[in-house]
Amino acid sequence: MTLRLNEIDPGKLEQLQGKVIGDVAGSMGLLMAYIGDKLDLYSALAEISPATSLELAESTGMDERYLREWLSANAAAGYVEYDAAQGRFALTPEQAVVFAAEGHPACMQGFFEAVMSVYFDEAKVREVFRSGQGLPWSDHSPCLFCGTERFFRPMYAMNLIDAWLPALDGVRPKLEAGAKVADIGCGHGSSTILMAQAFPNSTFHGFDFHGPSIEHARERARAAGVSANTIFEVVTAKAYPGHGYDLVTIFDALHDMGDPVGAVRHVASTLAEDGTFMLVEPFAGDRLEDNLHPLGQIYYAFSTLVCVPASKSQEVGLGLGAQAGQKRLAEVLNAGGFSRVRRAAATPTNLVLEAKV
Repeated sequence: MTLRLNEIDPGKLEQLQGKVIGDVAGSMGLLMAYIGDKLDLYSALAEISPATSLELAESTGMDERYLREWLSANAAAGYVEYDAAQGRFALTPEQAVVFAAEGHPACMQGFFEAVMSVYFDEAKVREVFRSGQGLPWSDHSPCLFCGTERFFRPMYAMNLIDAWLPALDGVRPKLEAGAKVADIGCGHGSSTILMAQAFPNSTFHGFDFHGPSIEHARERARAAGVSANTIFEVVTAKAYPGHGYDLVTIFDALHDMGDPVGAVRHVASTLAEDGTFMLVEPFAGDRLEDNLHPLGQIYYAFSTLVCVPASKSQEVGLGLGAQAGQKRLAEVLNAGGFSRVRRAAATPTNLVLEAKV
């Protein structure tokens, strides 16, 4: 490539440089936030706020000099407040929610953990660019599994029971009376457990091909007191057992599958006569140009690093991607045997599709 330096627009160059500086600052802020989460520093600061670095060190038993530099980086990022007159750092209520309120929908620490995991796995992803092979979900850093679950769980807790399920035609009464449900690609079981808690008369089968995730799901179910109406099994989406399911769900997992059409076809074959398939996927427009914004950038990046490699590591290896959009998803559902597909609900981060045979 020949650099055409004489064609450079100084204003556009300065604007791009400013964006890159902001992106680098954000990446370093994310790392500081990840360290603060792992060391529980934000929660500690929230408890004694406002505090000097020495007071935080005395409270946590950690080194004051490192804490002083960490706090300074956070203050520069706008992640904590700094009172120059008092030499003290503090968290506003909003900062405390984002950085320390585990389980709150606005808490970003699970997101940060998932992002850090793909940095850890960068060398593996770089190699599949060269080879064209896939990278199985199981070969990623464990931070990916934990971070993904931490990020999605609060969103499901906020939307699933009160918004998404009621948006489905006739499903909620079935769940209240006693339905048979399959949750495919359930991961650590957050969505399965939320439904099991809300509808104790129904039975929920959680299926995932990742064994360690299923073990976590079983532990979570016991802790949540829903072992009696949940069953978790290690099995692929194209081979999960059972028939006559009143509801089958897939949350943010279809695009990771090697053969999403085959998985959807199996879903159709296991539904009861008037059963419903609820598909939850990352929000996306149907065209690339519809997704050229920060959230689209994040989803495309995760898709590059995790979703497409996961799909390409499996049978067929379609590589649907995390920004497929409703039109492409409907095509997959139609090809799998569902003639009726509609958007039942949506959030800024998720599409919820209802499919009927």
